[in-house]
Amino acid sequence: MSSRFERIANETIFEGKFFDVERGTFRHEDGEEVKRELVTHPGAVGVVVLDGEQLVFVRQPREAVGVPDLLEIVAGKLDEEGEDPLDTAKRELAEEIGKQASEWESLGSFFTTPGFTNEEIHLFLATGISDVDERPEVHENERIDVEIRPLSELDEVLASNTDSKTLIALYRFRDRMNR
Repeated sequence: MSSRFERIANETIFEGKFFDVERGTFRHEDGEEVKRELVTHPGAVGVVVLDGEQLVFVRQPREAVGVPDLLEIVAGKLDEEGEDPLDTAKRELAEEIGKQASEWESLGSFFTTPGFTNEEIHLFLATGISDVDERPEVHENERIDVEIRPLSELDEVLASNTDSKTLIALYRFRDRMNR
């Protein structure tokens, strides 16, 4: 059963650095109107970095979940006006780990939590890894440690990881490798 709806009203109730919160009113086909609080987010990218037979990750503090060193793929927000997801991925790869890639492949995208946010993460596989000539400035307040794991440990990383973008990207990467 599919039901169409239209947004008939919208009010911004919070504007933040990383996201905004809106209260939207929606009218469904049957005439019922519903109000929803929605987190609006510009979207993000995530990059599986495969350097030969090694996967490159970052560890960083994630205060929202109380983890001081969450293992994640390289990632970042679509926060540059007019920048497409692939260009954002290239920028984040250079900023976070000082690398560039000669080959890029899309691993698709996904909505993080469509029940309350429009955040969509675009996933990529980066290969042909080399150092950037000049590393861009890292974002203010970022605390990033690089961690390299052999590709042979992919299953262990999957078994122990709790970050959704990392899990989805790595499962899609593993499926691609098994084809």
